[in-house]
Amino acid sequence: MDEFAISTLVVDDEAPARQRVVDLLGRQSGIATIHEARNGREAAQTIRLLAPDLVFLDVQMPEVDGFGVVHMIGPERMPLIVFVTAFDQHAIAAFEANALDYLLKPFSDKRFEATMARVRARSAERGLREFGERVMRMISPSHLNASKLEKFVLKVSGTTRFVGAEEVEWIEGAGVYVTLHTTTRPVLYRSSLSDLEARLDTRQFIRIHRSAIINFERVSHLESISHGEFDVVMKSGARVRLSRTYRAHFERRLGQSL
Repeated sequence: MDEFAISTLVVDDEAPARQRVVDLLGRQSGIATIHEARNGREAAQTIRLLAPDLVFLDVQMPEVDGFGVVHMIGPERMPLIVFVTAFDQHAIAAFEANALDYLLKPFSDKRFEATMARVRARSAERGLREFGERVMRMISPSHLNASKLEKFVLKVSGTTRFVGAEEVEWIEGAGVYVTLHTTTRPVLYRSSLSDLEARLDTRQFIRIHRSAIINFERVSHLESISHGEFDVVMKSGARVRLSRTYRAHFERRLGQSL
């Protein structure tokens, strides 16, 4: 493939986010075509139909997320991937060493330029198809999900207890320990909140405060407090503060603004 004729697909369920990438691509030399997809299913259809060389792929999307797109297409047809994500390093760590690059929202023009430099360098080294297949094998959903924490192992006074992740309503950080607020009672678990966050399934758990992670499936409703902050009210009645820092992340998960 000629490095000065790269066909590109931009995938994101948020129109402003797509437009941001499209505008930046429009300033680049060597971009042959730019296509857009509003969700994972559209992305898969476009890849099958047009076989683009490069895809800017959002991680978190309704129904079919970024990794779902990769799984649907298969290694033989997956283009070179640059992930675009609003996740913190807990999600990025899952594919950071395997994908060509990632863009963490919000990203600067300079950061985008660095990504395109990597794209061109990789294109010069080998065909985009070959590299896309290797990326697919490295970041397949089965590989990523294998390390997700499904059960907490608690050892107390010679007894080993297992607590399923689905039993945990929310998690409170406390230094080198966290408190697991389960559906029955709180229990102590040895791990920092950040380390634990990296091991949790991001489809189920989401960080909403520097000291709190919640089980999204256990949320009852939200109540406005002040200055852009909310209390997330869990089904048990527990109230967990949604801080301004994590509000945008939470809104993306909801798919709408608060």
